[in-house]
Amino acid sequence: MTLATLAQVLQPALKGGYAVGGLVTLGWEDMRAFVAAAEAENCAVILQAGPGCRAHTPLPVLGKMFRHLAEGASVPVVAHLDHGYTYDECSEALDSGFTSLMFDGSRTALKQNIADTLKIAEMAHSAGISCEGEIGFVGYSNGEQSAGTDPEEAAIFARETGVDGMAISVGNVHLQENKEGGLDEARIAAIQALTDVPLVIHGGSGVPVEQRARLAKSTNICKYNIGTELRMAFGAAMRAAVNSDPDRFDRVTILKDTHDPMVTAARRVLQALKG
Repeated sequence: MTLATLAQVLQPALKGGYAVGGLVTLGWEDMRAFVAAAEAENCAVILQAGPGCRAHTPLPVLGKMFRHLAEGASVPVVAHLDHGYTYDECSEALDSGFTSLMFDGSRTALKQNIADTLKIAEMAHSAGISCEGEIGFVGYSNGEQSAGTDPEEAAIFARETGVDGMAISVGNVHLQENKEGGLDEARIAAIQALTDVPLVIHGGSGVPVEQRARLAKSTNICKYNIGTELRMAFGAAMRAAVNSDPDRFDRVTILKDTHDPMVTAARRVLQALKG
């Protein structure tokens, strides 16, 4: 069994100069492919259940799916709650077998964010699992605007919450479909100068691959969340599978055709982060 906590995969990454992929899952087909890709690359992987995934599949079911895959895997697999917004949701994830809780209090003022994140971190740590928090606000493509992370506030947040991973807003945007943006390296350096916690980049799909790889080696960025890039790959694979035979209607047969393309797409992501 290679079920791991977030701290168990991020601390080696911090020391070794590489990053771990936080791959956003929506169902069995992609999470299975992500583990297969990690095994092919011989690296850890973080399976992430975000709000969209949880709206489709209940947390207790997702926990069993993640743990089942981890138990058969040859590499460390983290069962991670992505963007938990309430204490109760995080508590349910813990009870469902998740090994990492990301509490998102980034829309609140610093004092409130610290207080709420600390409660989740204490709950997680008392159960022997990990906690990720967010300081600053990572916006959404064609949606809410970002509020960049203030380095001084990041230092206070890291110190007072004791999180195992700290998500920061440094030019990254959720749901970006192209890679025309990029991260603010000066702001990253300023945050890193004041903290030693592993840093997390949400909205990693919009970050140029070269920059992902370089910063994984040269900074404290130890986790990139990748969702949109992989969802686009799944959509293309599904479309091709459906269109290849208009008479085919069995969804299991159709979904099987998405596996190899998804393994390939996930391997590309993981290769760039390995250092």
